[in-house]
Amino acid sequence: MEEINQTEGEALNFTNRIDLKPLQAHVEAIKTEMGRIIVGQHEMIELLIISILSNGHTLIEGVPGVAKTVTAKLLARTLDVDFSRIQFTPDLMPSDILGTSIFNVKTSEFEYKKGPIFSNIILIDEINRAPAKTQAALFEVMAERQITIDNNEFIMEPPFLVFATQNPIEQEGTYRLPEAQLDRFLFKINVDYPSLEDEIQILVDNHKREDQIDFSTIKPVLNAADIIRYQGLIKQVLVEDHLLHYIASIVNSTRNNANLYLGASPRASIAILNAAKANAAIQGRDFVTPDDIKRCTKAVLKHRLVLTPEREMEAYTVDKVVEQILETIEIPR
Repeated sequence: MEEINQTEGEALNFTNRIDLKPLQAHVEAIKTEMGRIIVGQHEMIELLIISILSNGHTLIEGVPGVAKTVTAKLLARTLDVDFSRIQFTPDLMPSDILGTSIFNVKTSEFEYKKGPIFSNIILIDEINRAPAKTQAALFEVMAERQITIDNNEFIMEPPFLVFATQNPIEQEGTYRLPEAQLDRFLFKINVDYPSLEDEIQILVDNHKREDQIDFSTIKPVLNAADIIRYQGLIKQVLVEDHLLHYIASIVNSTRNNANLYLGASPRASIAILNAAKANAAIQGRDFVTPDDIKRCTKAVLKHRLVLTPEREMEAYTVDKVVEQILETIEIPR
C-alpha cells in the first residue's frame, strides 16, 4: 500500500517540459499593476491577458461607466509597445484608420501616410458607432495582420492586437457589427456591474485620488519581444487528441442545435484551442485539461452564435445554449 501511495505522489509531482514560471510571474505583475487602479473585474483582466498570449483580438461589451476603456488603456500601459486609440464615430472614413496617399509636390509622386492602425495595441472605442464601410476597413488587418493600399501590401509589426469596446444598450447612431467582423475577434467579454463591496472600494479609491487617474504610475511589464516569445511558448503547450475531439464536438454541436440559427465556424475551434493553451500556461501547466477548454468556450462562442427568432422572442441567451452544449457533451477523461 505504501508503494502505491508513493507512486501516486510521484505522478502528481510532474515536471513541465517548458519553463512557465517567468510567464506566470509576468502575468501576476500585470495584474498587480492594473490592480493599482482597477477594482475587481478579474475575469475581464485575465481573459484580456489570455487574448494577448493567444495573439487574438477582443471585443469588450458593457454599459457605460464599467471601466471598459480604462482597463484596455491600463493593460496597454503594462506593455512596452506602441499604443493607438481610435474613437469610432459615424463620420469616420476608412482612410482615417488605414491612412491615405498624399501627392508630394516636390517629388511629383504620391506618398503613403500611415494611419493610426499602424501600432501594436489598438484600442477602438465604441466600434459600433462607425458605419459598415469603415468597419470593413478592419477585415483584412484583423485577419491577416496586413493592409493593402494602392496594390501595395503593408505588414503589421508584431505583436498586433485590437481591443474594441461597444455599448449594448444604446441604439442611436450605432451600427450592428456584421458576423464576418465579429468572427475575427477571439473573445467577446461582457463586463458586468461591480459588486457592492467593489463599488464601495471604487468610491474610496476615487476619493483618495481626488477624481484623477494617473496612468504614469503604471509600470511596463512586458516588451514586444517578450510578448512574441510567450506567444511562441503557448504554441508548445500539449493537447491530447481526445481533447481536440472534445473541442471539435463542442463547435460541431452548435451547427445542428435547434436553438441556433447560425453555428460556429472552424475559426472558433482554433480560437478555443489557442485560448485553452494560454489558460493552461498561466495556471503553470504545459498541458491542456477539459477545464481549460470549458473556461474559454463561452467567451469564444458568445459572439459567433445567432439564436433563432423564436428563441430571441423567448429571451433565450447564447450563454444558456453554450452551457447546455457543455453539459450534453461527455467530458473526456
